Amino acid sequence: MEISHAVAALGALAQQTRLRVFRLLITEGAKGLPATEIAARLGVRRNLMSAHLRALHQAGLSISRREGRQIYHAVDVAAVRHLLTFLVQDCCQGNADQCASLLNDILPLTGCKGEASMGQELLN
Repeated sequence: MEISHAVAALGALAQQTRLRVFRLLITEGAKGLPATEIAARLGVRRNLMSAHLRALHQAGLSISRREGRQIYHAVDVAAVRHLLTFLVQDCCQGNADQCASLLNDILPLTGCKGEASMGQELLN
């Protein structure tokens, strides 16, 4: 990942409503949510929600798909993986044990289910 892409992604998340949208979409996974439901859940006006969703999309953090009359928005998991990898790729000066320890400490806090070794897979 180029640093300019990381800056764009982090910049998009540096706004309170967009960060809330991103966190909500993370919980929904690949199925995503329509903009109207996102707006309702977060108490944001629909016209403002469109701008926030556009910013997340332009930063490469979200994807959308049409289902009938609704457009569903979801987090782009591959993009999030690339961003997180970029942020920790030089972790602990390449000491695999320290990196694995850091990521394995974080993983349980995410609510993700699976092996603790998943943190190491992120770096590979």
